[in-house]
Amino acid sequence: MLRIDRATYDAIVAHAREDHPDEACGVVAGPEGSDRPERFIPMLNAARSPTFYEFDSGDLLRLYREMDDRDEEPVVIYHSHTATEAHPSRTDISYASEPNAHYVLVSTRHHGAQTGLAGEEVEFRSFRIVDGVVTEEDVEVVESYLFGHSPTTVVYD
Repeated sequence: MLRIDRATYDAIVAHAREDHPDEACGVVAGPEGSDRPERFIPMLNAARSPTFYEFDSGDLLRLYREMDDRDEEPVVIYHSHTATEAHPSRTDISYASEPNAHYVLVSTRHHGAQTGLAGEEVEFRSFRIVDGVVTEEDVEVVESYLFGHSPTTVVYD
């Protein structure tokens, strides 16, 4: 299960909508071994495409060095689909190289660049992708990671 705080969830959705009609992409880093997505890092889609995303190799190298210096790892790797459901494509699966990461997809096919996140239904799904095997997982959105949070579970079949 992916547990993610509301602010990070909203930031991922907002980034997907801002970059529409191109796919958006980014990383949410967290302390190594914690499985806690804490630091939202929107990236530039170097492909600038509505059907494909690609991290700029220089930006990605800088990000991995920075995460290494901060004892972080990519907890969430996200991108959007602009015309299809939020499910990994064959290309997404072939590029998935972080076995511990949650691969989050947001579909903007129905909502496009709409704003006003509160109360809107969003197709936001998370997957584990290991050795080409895709497993969908539940997403729990919490108001914060602090004691006393009130969770909201988002489950898509």
